[in-house]
Amino acid sequence: MEECCSIKPKKKHNHSENEGHDHDNAGKSIFQMFLPAIISFIVLISGIILDHYIKTVWFNGWVRLVWYLVAYIPVGIPVLKEAFESIKSGDVFSEFFLMGIATIGAFAIKEYPEGVAVMLFYSVGEVFQGMAVTRAQSNIKSLLDQRPDEVTILENGKPKVMKAEKANIDDVIQLRSGEKLGLDGELLSERASFNTSALTGESKPDTKVKGETVLAGMINQNTVCLVKVTTEYKDSKLSKILEMVQNATSQKAPTELFIRKFAKIYTPIVVFFAVGITFVPYFFVEDYQFKSWLYKALVFLVISCPCALVISIPLGYFGGIGAASRNGILIKGSNFLDVLANIQNVVMDKTGTMTKGVFKIQEVHFNNEFNKDEILKLVNALESQSTHPVATAIHEFVGEVDHSIQLENVEEIAGLGLKAVIGGKELLVGNFKLLEKLNIQFDFKPENVVYTLIAVAYDKIFAGYLTIADSIKADAQLTIDKLKSLGVKTTMLSGDKTSVVQFVANQLGIENAFGDLLPEDKVSKVKDIKSKNQTVAFVGDGVNDAPVVALSDVGIAMGGLGSDATIETADIVIQDDRPSKIPMAINIGKQTKKIVWQNIAFAFSVKVIVLILGAGGLATMWEAVFADVGVALLAILNAVRIQRMKFN
Repeated sequence: MEECCSIKPKKKHNHSENEGHDHDNAGKSIFQMFLPAIISFIVLISGIILDHYIKTVWFNGWVRLVWYLVAYIPVGIPVLKEAFESIKSGDVFSEFFLMGIATIGAFAIKEYPEGVAVMLFYSVGEVFQGMAVTRAQSNIKSLLDQRPDEVTILENGKPKVMKAEKANIDDVIQLRSGEKLGLDGELLSERASFNTSALTGESKPDTKVKGETVLAGMINQNTVCLVKVTTEYKDSKLSKILEMVQNATSQKAPTELFIRKFAKIYTPIVVFFAVGITFVPYFFVEDYQFKSWLYKALVFLVISCPCALVISIPLGYFGGIGAASRNGILIKGSNFLDVLANIQNVVMDKTGTMTKGVFKIQEVHFNNEFNKDEILKLVNALESQSTHPVATAIHEFVGEVDHSIQLENVEEIAGLGLKAVIGGKELLVGNFKLLEKLNIQFDFKPENVVYTLIAVAYDKIFAGYLTIADSIKADAQLTIDKLKSLGVKTTMLSGDKTSVVQFVANQLGIENAFGDLLPEDKVSKVKDIKSKNQTVAFVGDGVNDAPVVALSDVGIAMGGLGSDATIETADIVIQDDRPSKIPMAINIGKQTKKIVWQNIAFAFSVKVIVLILGAGGLATMWEAVFADVGVALLAILNAVRIQRMKFN
């Protein structure tokens, strides 16, 4: 289903390439799509009436043949053409080939109405299938609509409309109320409110202030605002997201891969069985009649067509990816839906995942021998070298950085903090493990304080500490409750001090919590869980925790719109920072897998029953049509259910 479920322009393709069909119905109305089937149906019904109810002398021989050929051509020619294209590309045993030889065979033995009926119902099924694929695409296609092709650029104070891809970095976009932003940029106006629902699934408006980043696809909700372009069209966050979602179907789930391999083996076997049903009885049956056994073989071929499986299964997975994207969850492949469905443990970071990651300085405690204001200036200067939320909190508390302070040998020590030399004296800012590592003595017990602590040492002497507090996200409690209801175990791993991590975990009811961890410690904890043969999803920022993300069965990044790296490294990106999307993603995975296996069980059971009946001569072409087209239609309808489900 790669091309069939792609948002790229359609092209003709064959069964072996993508387990699906070409449903090039773009721009056609429902009437136009069904018109060939309507013509065929009218001619077929009139032929059946002339055959059985209004018997006439003239309706026989070549007239009867031509009549049913007229009914056959509108629905049969497209399928025969697909069969020919498949054979040309090396895929002889496609379902088009099965339908072709079955219906041509029916004409050969003068079972004209049944030959037309098989192709008619098959074609109707194809139209319904195409409509289902279009519906499955709609959620993801809506993302494409969020990126306008044109932008209004100010040149010498005058607005000029141009193609978005031709805009340059530092150009100024004039964005009117109700317009969509075409490129990522920096807000130049004092304040603006944006609708981000298409990107995040969040309907609440997002208010931005001067200097903040705004992204392509956001819709300006109030007065005219100005945005300075900071990213080229092809590098915008939305472009990366679209590319990721477009490529999602290339990552196949194990079930899809199995069905693909199965169909390649199964279809030629069925053809050889049909040949056997036609000729083998000649050696064992006394009153062997070629026409009778050929009819049974043709019925067998129609029944055996693997349509229901090769279409409904990829469609189910694609529907799951579409449902997730509609809710602001980007899943990089259907294989990750399968992993989500079986997740037993969710291991999460604390800061930025379950807490807001917006720190505020609560208290400042420095020893009397140090000048509080002077030491804070030094700390602020050193932290200006970091992008950590703690650095932002310190900057907001202290104020502007004193650029006259000369920093030398600045070094970030992973999981511990920062070190630099100022005026020949060493400055350390980080956690108390940093002081222990560098043998700085302190007469203080960090474990007695619930808040996050930032220790400071200057010239080999413990200077004091700052306390910093973070707040728990509004939906964090709901997240943990839903994970528990899904039977998923929860663990929190953090580099923050153990008392803080334990405090947050106790508030939320997280089962296991560990603090004071370095990146390698997190890896060890995840390895411990995996050693028990349990699946693990790790939720973090997708960058700092790269080793543990790589080790986990599925890596989930929070706040993907804020970071290019999260889109690159994570398997799943939650765009709006809401942890409640974690259990939602797991639930989408479970529902998708449930639907896929319902279709597999249903298709196999019906086909096996009717195949046995067909081989024994107890099923006619009409039962065969149900076993093929009927089962495919029911499976498709079941697959698209996921797009109507509510996961809130």
